[in-house]
Amino acid sequence: MIMTEGKIILPAYKLAYAFSFVVILSLIRGITFSYEIGVAMEAPMAVLAMVFCADTYTQEITSKRSEIHRLYPIQRRLSSLGMRMVIQEITLFVLSAIGYGMFYGFQHPQSLSKAGQSTESELQMFFIFLAAIAVTLWFWGILANLLACLFRNMWVGIGCGIALWLVTNSTLGNNVLGNWNLFSYAFRNVMDSRDFRWLYGKAFCLLLCVWMTLLTPNIIRKRG
Repeated sequence: MIMTEGKIILPAYKLAYAFSFVVILSLIRGITFSYEIGVAMEAPMAVLAMVFCADTYTQEITSKRSEIHRLYPIQRRLSSLGMRMVIQEITLFVLSAIGYGMFYGFQHPQSLSKAGQSTESELQMFFIFLAAIAVTLWFWGILANLLACLFRNMWVGIGCGIALWLVTNSTLGNNVLGNWNLFSYAFRNVMDSRDFRWLYGKAFCLLLCVWMTLLTPNIIRKRG
């Protein structure tokens, strides 16, 4: 079943544009120091997650398989949707880790930790990035899919997500929301690894992820 769902949700073109996006990002997004890699990747990967996951369920509508899909028991439909989301999120997570390495390979950034200007080692920064990006990908991916299911249109799901993205990924969003911002990781104090206040934003983001994950089945039942 995993292989079948993987073939449905990850066609060649989807993998191609996602991988190309990560490669191009690591080439054109200029950085000087290694701590900037996570900052440079989080917001763009959020956009990729929205585009990547918005059609998780609506592709059944666009491909005209929805009438057949509705004949399946609701638990099977929900299981299929959940598995597709997991497959996509894992794919995006792996691409994020690869992209992090590409920044090193293409741009050879300087290390603040070696210069004694940061208390985070390179390995610490990488694992912190992985933890933060996992939450980021889950949030924006599930948000786009939830809205697409609600309005039965992937473009509405992406558009509404982008609107929220523009607000939170901005100086205004940082000033208003502070450590509770959805992009608190990007605005964190990299000079002090003991300052964990940015985790408030990620914890809030995580709670919203759980809430949206629990809400999605109800929307599928009502909207079909």
